Amino acid sequence: MTALEAKHPGENEYLQAVREVLESIEEVYNQHPEFEKAKIVERIVEPDRIFTFRVTWVDRNGEVQTNLGYRVQYNAALGAYKGGLRFHKAVNVSMLKFLGFEQIFKNSLTMLPLGGGKGGSDFDPVGKTDEEIMRFCQAFMYELWRNIGPDQDSPAGDVGVGGREIGYLYGAYKKLAREHSTGALTGKSYGWGGSLIRPEATGFGAIYYVERMVKQTGDKMEGKRIALSGFGNVAWGAAIKATELGAKVVALSGPDGVCELPNGIDKEMIDYMLEMRASNRNKVEDMATKFPGKAVFTPGKKAWMVKCDIACPCAFQNELAEADAKELIANGVKYVAEVSNMGCQPAAIAAFQAAKIPFGPGKAVNAGGVATSGLEICQNAEHRNWTAEEVDKNLHTIMNNIYDMCVQYGKQADGTINYVKGANIAGFMRVANAMLAQGII
Repeated sequence: MTALEAKHPGENEYLQAVREVLESIEEVYNQHPEFEKAKIVERIVEPDRIFTFRVTWVDRNGEVQTNLGYRVQYNAALGAYKGGLRFHKAVNVSMLKFLGFEQIFKNSLTMLPLGGGKGGSDFDPVGKTDEEIMRFCQAFMYELWRNIGPDQDSPAGDVGVGGREIGYLYGAYKKLAREHSTGALTGKSYGWGGSLIRPEATGFGAIYYVERMVKQTGDKMEGKRIALSGFGNVAWGAAIKATELGAKVVALSGPDGVCELPNGIDKEMIDYMLEMRASNRNKVEDMATKFPGKAVFTPGKKAWMVKCDIACPCAFQNELAEADAKELIANGVKYVAEVSNMGCQPAAIAAFQAAKIPFGPGKAVNAGGVATSGLEICQNAEHRNWTAEEVDKNLHTIMNNIYDMCVQYGKQADGTINYVKGANIAGFMRVANAMLAQGII
């Protein structure tokens, strides 16, 4: 870590992600001298390559705008690079290296043949028109298309990149590559290569994982009060599945504040979350405006102010701080699961673990999204679509397997489960053994 901090100063998110993994795997790693001889750690923490490029486009006023685009191809030991694209004003190399590094182990946990990668741009889609987003996506793909493909690197969506953006990106890719290679991107719309339940998959998979955490303690999901941060595809999928399983979503939050839902979210409100995301306004207050009496908006506050049994950060990295963790603990939270990537700050995780509250890390909890992207690639290769039931059954099986691996590697002497340690070791061992087998490359 000292060497990395000197080599990559200021890349805080990346260094944080690496530290968490190295601390978790230290004991196991040192039991394998063959890993040390092949310098697996020194190699795995550095990406294979990073593409950085200028993206120039014209806005609605005819003004020329310039953003930076990136693709981090991190590790391909297990398969072609796989990971989302993020469009957000805060995107930088450190953020994408952290996300790509996490993606290596997340993809490993799915047991699918997927390497790790990530990409995106500092383009801010908030307030942009559909035409502006289309022009930006096309300009972005002009630079990226030669370096992606189903057997090379298959990007998906992430924050700021949903089905609309994937459509524009794929349209440009197909025009440039002159081939209808649907597996080149995932998260596509159903009907032209997309998979059923892909938009819901991250949220569905997270709740399947949370359900196992709850059952591990002899408890059940029915009646549990759940607080979600965010209101995009991830929180939307989580709200659907949690409600199906009898839980009650009592909070949603956004950059502007939090909506408390005293009687829980209903189907009409869940459907409205899609309209909120598509509006590009990024305001959770719209829920309270649409459903007065059912939703109570408090500006400037987070979802964690609302008393809940289960807390699920679904929005952005490091969104849940130590003070938030203490507030949740004081309010009686029983389970916490990161649905966003590295959604909790290290001090917050330490607080939950010290309080003996089961804590699920993002690389395991939110793996359902990339797992279903992998299933989408399988469908593309077969030139057919599976039914929603087939996809959901496969997703549920994958999430159960991930949970079992976390328990296998994370069980402590006192009988508790350190899910962070379990996920990191399980994900690392598969990648390390593949790297060892493939030689020094």
